[in-house]
Amino acid sequence: MSAPAAIAHSYDRTEDEYRSLSGYAIVFIAAAILAAGLFVLARQAAPTAVGVALLLAGMALLPGLYMLQPNEGIVLTLFGKYQGTDRTEGLRWTNPLQSGRKISLRARNLNTAPLKVNDKRGNPVEIGAAVVWRVVDTARAVFEIDDYTKFVSIQAEAAIRHLATLYAYDSGEDLDADETTLRAGLDTVADALKAELNLRFASAGVEVLDAKLTHLAYAPEIAQVMLRRQQATAIVSARHQIVAGAVGMVEAALRGLSERNLVVLDDERKAAMVSNLLVVLCSDHDVQPVVNTGTLYT
Repeated sequence: MSAPAAIAHSYDRTEDEYRSLSGYAIVFIAAAILAAGLFVLARQAAPTAVGVALLLAGMALLPGLYMLQPNEGIVLTLFGKYQGTDRTEGLRWTNPLQSGRKISLRARNLNTAPLKVNDKRGNPVEIGAAVVWRVVDTARAVFEIDDYTKFVSIQAEAAIRHLATLYAYDSGEDLDADETTLRAGLDTVADALKAELNLRFASAGVEVLDAKLTHLAYAPEIAQVMLRRQQATAIVSARHQIVAGAVGMVEAALRGLSERNLVVLDDERKAAMVSNLLVVLCSDHDVQPVVNTGTLYT
């Protein structure tokens, strides 16, 4: 299976680690500076430049504080230039002039609505999938893609549509016996879907953890026809087993009669016996016996 060539290329932008400072230490330092400024102002009758400077310096440190939860990162930029991504949880501090965008690194679920597509044989089918994904490269997610959540949703739909065209819904006379189908090869189809999604999501810095089909059915306009076809196939298969079993039972009955010499049957009587036994064994309804008071020859 090959994905479209337009998305099969490399990307220069990758995530860089950013080393921030402990926010708790900065809070202590800022509090000390503010206290010193207030102390200086309190001892003077009129505001002094030192006291005001201390207050401004203390307050200037506070905007650089931010807090990160577990499995959360922040992309930091300075005047439009990427500085790195901080993934250190807790209270952190960085240059107040830098701007940051927080991104969740947790696993997320995407449950696509059933899509109507044509399978490999051209039959309209409805197919849906559940995709578990997460951001692994925050730089690509922010700078390579305008909206990575919308990108994931659209590319997942495109991948599912493409996948459906590679497999037939179910086996048929025009398919090889060992060919994978959507209904019988769910594990193989799921692996193929996961591989294509990972290729499509690479540009967004997104990794697919799992992908499974959650909905698979014929489209309503052909569902009844295909149901009758499946029922006919099942009936033919069952009839084949019934006839094969009946033939074996008749063969065993004739062989037992011959070995025990219970009765001597000519070819015509054997044919009549075989016919009667097959009717009894293969009939869908209870057989009504017919009493023959004569012989086969009169």
